[in-house]
Amino acid sequence: MDEQVDTQSEPRSVLVTGGSRGIGRAIAEAFVALGDKVAVTSRSGGGPDGALDLICDVTDGAAVEQAFADAEAAHGPVEVLVANAGITADTLLLRMSEDDWSSVIETNLTGAFRLTKRAAKGMLRLRRGRIILISSVVGLTGQAGQVNYAASKAGLVGIARSLTRELGSRSITANVVAPGFIDTDMTAVLSDEQRAAIKDQVPLRRYGTVDEVAGAVTWLASAGGAYVSGAVIPVDGGLGMGH
Repeated sequence: MDEQVDTQSEPRSVLVTGGSRGIGRAIAEAFVALGDKVAVTSRSGGGPDGALDLICDVTDGAAVEQAFADAEAAHGPVEVLVANAGITADTLLLRMSEDDWSSVIETNLTGAFRLTKRAAKGMLRLRRGRIILISSVVGLTGQAGQVNYAASKAGLVGIARSLTRELGSRSITANVVAPGFIDTDMTAVLSDEQRAAIKDQVPLRRYGTVDEVAGAVTWLASAGGAYVSGAVIPVDGGLGMGH
């Protein structure tokens, strides 16, 4: 029987999209701290120290191809992909424009399709790889005013589980991390009343940290996570349990 266990024995080539701030930056920094060779993409640049900083809009197929080419030239074939780039365009359904819908789907869902398709080519040749898609608790529970965002984030679960069935025999895993309310620049703009109301919904009664999300991601990419695939790992303080 042909079995191969994916273990980490030396620095790997890691690509993190949306890695200039917030959760993506923390994930990139965590891989750098582990000694991996990390490339980050963003639309405007500004990746963390120790990482290869690449400009890439995931809605542009040519830009995605160039980002992979640059990462591979510097670090070798991408062994760990973390698809984190995402946007929001929140409004109630009856006010949601076609562009509000299509822009979010194109970035969050179609962008992940482009990234995973390109990453899979190299991983199949290597016969190993880790694909980690950053979703959201909203993709599991839904949220008023976020029909587009919730749909895009729920779609990542379908991608990961389909990839698990397609690529698993080549020691390639595909998983989803679904953060809840995390302390970032995006949540910092909320009023004290809004922040208190959100915390009241969370069983642990606090916001999560970007480092807690990064910890789940690096575990999935570690030797300890080698037999986990097609899973949705919530990092949400219990907010989405049961989903």
